Amino acid sequence: MDKSLDKNVRFIESTLGNSTDLIIRKFPFNPANDRLIAVIYIDGLCDGSIVSEYVMEPLMQPKGKALAQLDKEKINNTDVYQLIKDHAITFCDIHDLHDYNTLFHSLMSGDAILFVDGETSAISANIRGWKDRGVTETSSENVVRGSREGFSESLRTNTALVRRRIKDPSLWIESQQIGHVSRTDVAIMYIKGLANDMIVQEVHSRLDRIDIDSVLESGYIEELIQDETMTPFPTVFYTERPDVIAAELLEGKVAIFVDGTPIVLAVPAPFVSFMHAAEDYYQRADISSFIRILRYIGIVISLLSPSFYIAVTTFHQEMIPTALLMSIASQRESVPFPAFIEAILMELTFEILREAGVRMPKYIGSAVSIVGTLVIGQAAVQAGIISAAMVIVVSLTAISSFVLPSYNMSIAFRMLRFPLMGLAASFGLVGIFAGCTAIILHLCSLRTFGVPYMTPLGPIIPSDNKDTLLRFPHRFMITRPRLINQKNLQRETPGSGQKPPQPR
Repeated sequence: MDKSLDKNVRFIESTLGNSTDLIIRKFPFNPANDRLIAVIYIDGLCDGSIVSEYVMEPLMQPKGKALAQLDKEKINNTDVYQLIKDHAITFCDIHDLHDYNTLFHSLMSGDAILFVDGETSAISANIRGWKDRGVTETSSENVVRGSREGFSESLRTNTALVRRRIKDPSLWIESQQIGHVSRTDVAIMYIKGLANDMIVQEVHSRLDRIDIDSVLESGYIEELIQDETMTPFPTVFYTERPDVIAAELLEGKVAIFVDGTPIVLAVPAPFVSFMHAAEDYYQRADISSFIRILRYIGIVISLLSPSFYIAVTTFHQEMIPTALLMSIASQRESVPFPAFIEAILMELTFEILREAGVRMPKYIGSAVSIVGTLVIGQAAVQAGIISAAMVIVVSLTAISSFVLPSYNMSIAFRMLRFPLMGLAASFGLVGIFAGCTAIILHLCSLRTFGVPYMTPLGPIIPSDNKDTLLRFPHRFMITRPRLINQKNLQRETPGSGQKPPQPR
């Protein structure tokens, strides 16, 4: 940077195109000194009242301040910069800036910049005060029992929410900027001593390889660091809940925060992570296990029920009871399409209605999707285009897909439903069996940051299966996942906690 304050100010103005939100205030330092000072900040990113109170007022009105106690002879042309830094600015978080690249990043991040005429360095004061949404309840991960706090769009607010839950100095945060234009702040959080050092290094390596002009949401990072792109299954877990991220960190995983979004990523992310909900650990073990069983049943129904109906009605009518077969045959008597075309039409219609319900205003979106489905289904049955049995199958499939706590995993099964329907229409139950075998083999071939995707089911790790299909009581889950955490496996001292009362 130049020693001339005017040249520095003109360069900043020209670089920003004389933007109207750029605030520049020049004034002399002190009656005993005629050197000019300039305070520069972006309106809307900085809190103007804090700039006035903690930066400008001590410099413009030093009476009664620390500077007034100094000997005027000490305020000379060589130590003004250091005097301001040490005695005038009462704000705690200040840094020296020595080049324009660092200066513009600090300015655009919401800092106030202070120039002193004749100095080649500037002072950056962290006075970020933009408006944010605050800490509110999440709309996509609701629970009956548990915390109602959700992440916001502020990076520091999100990291603080996790620190409130894990008050350990081993919780480390490392930050960097990604994006040539957006310069988005990205933070990596992990617990030193629990997280696998190889996984932490791999996360850093993949983030460092990202060469992109902007990162506007964590979805950019998720897509660029995932292990496999040619798969419908997600290999990076995300959530809006601080308690979920805290639980993931305590298992030895690494969390990735992106400024400007309430979605936080966590890696590694095996398949079972997408089947667990936060409430599973707040309810009793028997209730949580029952709900998880229902969840897996819902997966099977949402994935296989349309294809199973197509296969049975097309190739394997002998498997249907006679009375039910006659009822289905009478319903299909006036239907001009085969079962496969029926299913495709109904599934596509429901997917369109579901997407329309998401994009419409929330007060009418759910009503439109539900009422639209009922009206279209009833009208299609009365018109003889679709059979009533197919409407029941598609409705049951759609309802079952909502039991999955993870939205992106639900989408994966919704996508796979269509090729399975095609296999069922072509080869019957044999086609369904072949499709399911291909899906299982594909799942077993995936990895998430070096960890097998189906762990602890494949490879089978008996000690880790206490929290997969069922959830054992907390007193039995004394170890962390072995393939994710390879340092400190002990989660709980054996025998700790309240023991059941002994009978007298």
